[in-house]
Amino acid sequence: MTTADPMLRPARSDDYDRIAAVVDDWWGRPVLRSLPRLFLDHFHPTSLIAETGDGLAGFLVGIVSASEPDRAYIHFVGVRPESRGRGLARTMYEHFFGIARDHGRRSVGAITSPVNEASIAFHRRMGFTVAGPRADYNGPGEDMMIFSRPL
Repeated sequence: MTTADPMLRPARSDDYDRIAAVVDDWWGRPVLRSLPRLFLDHFHPTSLIAETGDGLAGFLVGIVSASEPDRAYIHFVGVRPESRGRGLARTMYEHFFGIARDHGRRSVGAITSPVNEASIAFHRRMGFTVAGPRADYNGPGEDMMIFSRPL
């Protein structure tokens, strides 16, 4: 196995420490506070880990909504900088779409900051509609872009 061929598997609760150790470096800024441990403690069956012989290549934290039975939500996705541009994020999204369908969901949502132009462009390429910025979505001064995609 090389960095070019990641293997996907369902996440486990204990994957959190591996993710927490790298996520701020991968983003180049502090973002760990947006991914508390509870997400992998409670949503690991619908989340994904991508691994290579070099270790953790990526992850996707996904949720099937308890309050909206036809929706799923992608909370957080990360790809190791050296693994970017090879389709890994697309592969993880498509795999999650299958998980969402298996749970009877008909659409997937996500959000990002209005300044995250790369994420906005990626979601558009993945077939998401983009709305926003929605003012104060995550509290005062925390505007967000809203993504939605039918399955």
